[in-house]
Amino acid sequence: MGSPLAILNPFGTGSNGLYLYFGTSNPTQVQYTVSVEDDAIPDYTAWANNAGEDGYSRVQEFLLIGLVPGMENTVTLTAYNRQGQEAQSATFTIDMPEATSGYDVTLETVEGDSTQALSNGLYYAMGIGGQYGYTFFYDNDGVMRYEMVLEGYHSDRFLWDEDGSLITCVGSTKVARLNRFGQVTQGFDLGQYELHHDINWGPEGTILALATDLEGETVEDQVLQIDLESGEVTHIVDFTQVFQSYFDITRPVQATDPFGLWSEGEWDWLHLNSLQYDESDNSIIVSSRETSTIIKCALGEEPHILWMAGNPDFWEDTEFSTYSLEAEGDFPYQYGQHDVELMPAAEVDALGFAQAEEGQLYLRVYDNNYYAMSSRDDFQVEVPEEVGTANMEDGVNSHVYYYLVDEAAGTFTLVDSFDVPYSSLVSNAKWMGDTYVVNNGVHQCYEEYDQQGNLIRQYKYTCTANGYRVMKDSFEGFWFLPQ
Repeated sequence: MGSPLAILNPFGTGSNGLYLYFGTSNPTQVQYTVSVEDDAIPDYTAWANNAGEDGYSRVQEFLLIGLVPGMENTVTLTAYNRQGQEAQSATFTIDMPEATSGYDVTLETVEGDSTQALSNGLYYAMGIGGQYGYTFFYDNDGVMRYEMVLEGYHSDRFLWDEDGSLITCVGSTKVARLNRFGQVTQGFDLGQYELHHDINWGPEGTILALATDLEGETVEDQVLQIDLESGEVTHIVDFTQVFQSYFDITRPVQATDPFGLWSEGEWDWLHLNSLQYDESDNSIIVSSRETSTIIKCALGEEPHILWMAGNPDFWEDTEFSTYSLEAEGDFPYQYGQHDVELMPAAEVDALGFAQAEEGQLYLRVYDNNYYAMSSRDDFQVEVPEEVGTANMEDGVNSHVYYYLVDEAAGTFTLVDSFDVPYSSLVSNAKWMGDTYVVNNGVHQCYEEYDQQGNLIRQYKYTCTANGYRVMKDSFEGFWFLPQ
């Protein structure tokens, strides 16, 4: 190996990402190991993505992920030929500056009872209270391996395009495409609209985003569509129009309301917090925290409601009561839910559920199990005793719910669930193939569970108020070679 070109944080988007460029005599793959003198921090080993054919190249160009902020790091690079033999190696040290955010480099971990192995990859924590403007990446030992730097907002969700690039939120009114070096290659300015809570794939060649119209009276009730080729941003759903007669009986948040402490004066009558596109009928499935309702809405020139799942009492005596699906079986409704996800067939198979028939779909839901109404006078829904309604930090459990929705029959059924630490707000659950990563934002911890809902390992973090989402990815094909 020759002397490499080495640049720390080359594009200003990852404070401890080290760009390396060097050559090897023959086509090779490069494995690297990062070590520090702290015995509590294990070595970190990864295969660098050099974008070579089958991972082999004479040109080694990659972003080295794994350097521990605030410590002297020793890095060993080892090149392997196509026969799996070591061809070359080199070692260097680098004194890393502290994390730009000043956030915790290591997290406290608690072992669970499950013997299931943790999934491969990095957890990424988005929207940590007091640390907006960063996404933190932790390995399975709870060590920070990357600090993504944003513009005062959080990522909401990572979307992977076919070319291997990453699309995510980078500012409150900006979405961007980043390559594997952290370089922004395409940006999308949302103009008068501000992001909140979620982005996701939409109709072919587009992404959808939940948004607030900064020139409007209300918050968290609009949907945008971004064309990835042209960059055009289109406003496609205004839920004040979709639910006009219901919207007319709501009001802005008052100081005496449950959320008045931080949102007094905001007209937060629906509070959308999750977004999924269903290509089977060109519709979206959104989650409304304020009404504890999962809503399916048809897109098109005149967006309209297809069905709603949750406690129908929220919609009693309104023109939308007929859209409420009937609960089939005896189970508690979700309250204050977040992160409603369409379950892929592979996940349904892994859990042993019957495959969805035509007109059916499965949803995975983070049920916060917390109810509060801040948008209507003289109206409250009667909820079970185990549902939190007062202290947002003092509840029994939240849950991961699995719903089967039968659109043809007009019903929804709770087919399975498991308990997680209580979190009245935010939070999410992500399927990893044979495990689940779950964030409990108010409880300030995330975990990985096996498919039966048994804890493998818990990670405790600290923040102001709550942490929004934690997800996990192998990042193979982006930072690392597929293994």
